[in-house]
Amino acid sequence: MEAILLVLLTGIPWRALPRCYGAATTAHDRFQEWTEAGAFEELWRRALLEYDEVVGLRWTWQSMDGAMTKAPLGREATGPDPTDRAKRGVKRSLLADGAGIPIGLAIGPAIGPANRNDHKLMQETLDSRPVLLPPSRSQHMCLDTGYDYPAAREVLEAEEFVAQIRSRGEEVREMERNRKRRPRRWVVERLHSWMNRFRRLLVRWEKKLANYLALAQFARAWITYRAAGLFPAR
Repeated sequence: MEAILLVLLTGIPWRALPRCYGAATTAHDRFQEWTEAGAFEELWRRALLEYDEVVGLRWTWQSMDGAMTKAPLGREATGPDPTDRAKRGVKRSLLADGAGIPIGLAIGPAIGPANRNDHKLMQETLDSRPVLLPPSRSQHMCLDTGYDYPAAREVLEAEEFVAQIRSRGEEVREMERNRKRRPRRWVVERLHSWMNRFRRLLVRWEKKLANYLALAQFARAWITYRAAGLFPAR
């Protein structure tokens, strides 16, 4: 597990693992076994449950946003990115609670350009939540204009969310009127920054989508445990 964490944090190839972690092939084999068994998704789920018990998930105000990352070797769920000279890229859609804790993730697209609209991954991102909010809790979803489509509003209504869709310009003007208020979407943008600190996620080198998802789930579990004070900051 420490060897896998080192690969995730530093982005080094598996074959470059120091010998003190054992054989690189053994570490990679264990990673494949645990990925197939769903161990990293379960680790993320348990991290959220422990965080909810220690700190408490903030369900009332949630936020979602997408980000592009490079995927030079990626095959599944990648596509040409027109913003990067049509090089291969992958879209990462994150869902965060009110404090910026990762509670949902989707990787796309399965087909088509890598910079597809964020709202097309909304349902998949919501379906990826390993922990659901308790009943009788109100929930708002804070989004930018990339989600300002009828289809996105229909998904939010079906999931019983109150849509809060504003452009950056509207947020800036509101903050100028009331200096004490802060936009609620910044936590998901900060979460993307946290994810990019795991160098193996900043650039996707995994060819298989399952492997990339497993590493992302490991990173989300680490972020959640650290936020709960159960893992040391690094």
